[in-house]
Amino acid sequence: MLSPEELSALYLSAKVACFATLFCIPFAIVLAWCLARYEFKLKFLVEAILQLPMVLPPVVLGYLLLVLFGNKGWIGQYLYQMGIELAFNWKGAVLASMIVAFPLMVQPIRLSFQMMNQQLEHIAGSLGASPIKVFFSINLPLALPGILIGSILCFSRSLGEFGATMTFVGNIPDETRTIPIAIYSFLQQPDGEQMAIRLVTLSLILAFSALIANYFILQKYQRKLIG
Repeated sequence: MLSPEELSALYLSAKVACFATLFCIPFAIVLAWCLARYEFKLKFLVEAILQLPMVLPPVVLGYLLLVLFGNKGWIGQYLYQMGIELAFNWKGAVLASMIVAFPLMVQPIRLSFQMMNQQLEHIAGSLGASPIKVFFSINLPLALPGILIGSILCFSRSLGEFGATMTFVGNIPDETRTIPIAIYSFLQQPDGEQMAIRLVTLSLILAFSALIANYFILQKYQRKLIG
């Protein structure tokens, strides 16, 4: 049985990961489509910025978020005046998770768009379908495996986000203490090792389940391509 503290961390992590994944999906689809189908001068810069959260130290990313979106930050001060507070609450944890996990969502969707047979689009266009209708009736359904894989990766990465979240929103019980932060907190307590072990085990199960789901989605998609 999980303690109330553990259940709170699990619930908060699931809430943060769900919101981060849902908010990432539309932006990831648009960016993946642009990167897969268009060539432009600053494309290399867009791709570098996209991958930046993957190579930056998480603490640096969290500090940058604090500078930008803190209550006195460059952007955060204006949001705060409108009643939107991101630093040191769970909404900021969603933002941190989105930025860290966003590249993992974009890449599978981009690959799905790149692998499509563009003749289907040309045929639909020759039959009078508008580009928007072609996108929603042909491109988007064909990209669904990539969207599912990207969503799973984004959700899983959001569950495990620690450094940027810890720096940006802190370690506040029932507000920002997600599973990784709870594990860290329990390990600092003399009697917290058993709770930390339970959460570590739960994290392993969730991560392994995500990888298995990715495997079966890829296998099913590959069989369709071969067939």
